[in-house]
Amino acid sequence: MQQQKCVFLDRDGVLNRERGDYTYALEDFEVLPGVPEALRLLKKNGYLLIVVTNQGGVAKGLYKKDDVLACHQKLQDACDSLIDAHYMAPGHPDYSASLSRKPNSLMLEKAIAKYNIDVEQSWMVGDSLRDLEAAEKVGVKGILVGDKYKPGAHAWQLADLWEAAQFILGKAAEAGC
Repeated sequence: MQQQKCVFLDRDGVLNRERGDYTYALEDFEVLPGVPEALRLLKKNGYLLIVVTNQGGVAKGLYKKDDVLACHQKLQDACDSLIDAHYMAPGHPDYSASLSRKPNSLMLEKAIAKYNIDVEQSWMVGDSLRDLEAAEKVGVKGILVGDKYKPGAHAWQLADLWEAAQFILGKAAEAGC
């Protein structure tokens, strides 16, 4: 089976608006501008699209896994069901240890094994350095998006997923992939 290239995506702050608090209610879940277009562009160029998201509010009892799944369905509906898989780490370090929760890499490792992903052709787009730490642990290149960090916090730091998608395709073209 041929290996596949993938873009791993953090959820809050990359795909939907980061509220500074847990986003689990459908009425608060807002897909960011340019996200459907960016996902279409990546998919058209042969990338698997896999969401990897920490959802510690589940362990804290603030919301249920079903609330997260409803938000993921809203995201799929807004993006023409382009996302291939959603991985969620419902734990929180104050309540339980978890190798899935970023900056650990178990969510990515599971997806890499299941989908036969070529890590050298794959990317992680996140709005937190912990997202990029998880990617680095498995050999996936990382792009930091958003404005949480001052410029220079990471080598590849862009405004949003749309810019990240164009950057990824530009790098792939340079590499002849």
